[in-house]
Order: sequence, then structure tokens, then C-alpha cells
Amino acid sequence: MSHALRTAQIVALNEYAPLPLVADLAVRFAVVVTKWDRLRKTRKQLRGLDKHLLRDIGLDAFTAQAEASKPFWQD
Repeated sequence: MSHALRTAQIVALNEYAPLPLVADLAVRFAVVVTKWDRLRKTRKQLRGLDKHLLRDIGLDAFTAQAEASKPFWQD
């Protein structure tokens, strides 16, 4: 299990004890950067998958290429 707090957990904690503005902004920034890093890594890995592996996860080459070519900040 990861030690990192998920966004929902952070929001829930904020409801009980609101963070100072700077700390809140820092946490939100860290969450966004972490999400972007995850998207970048998974898209890079997707780009390298063979056709049989794409088929295993239910994607065709065109769909995988379309997803892999998205910029890291785009969902």
C-alpha cells in the first residue's frame, strides 16, 4: 500500500483541519504534478507495447497511439 495520500483523502483531511493557504496550494500542486508524472510514464509505456499486449488490455494500435500521443497534462 502506498504511503502517499490520495486526493480524496487530502480533501477529507482539509474538511476537518483546513490547511493554511500556502500549504493548501503546495499540496494541490504536488497532486497535479504527481498526476502528470503518472500520465507521462503510463503513456510512454503504452507507446512501447506490442500488438498482442495491446490486445490483452483491449486496445488496438490506433487507439493506443492516440492515447500515447496526448500531452502529459491532458486527461
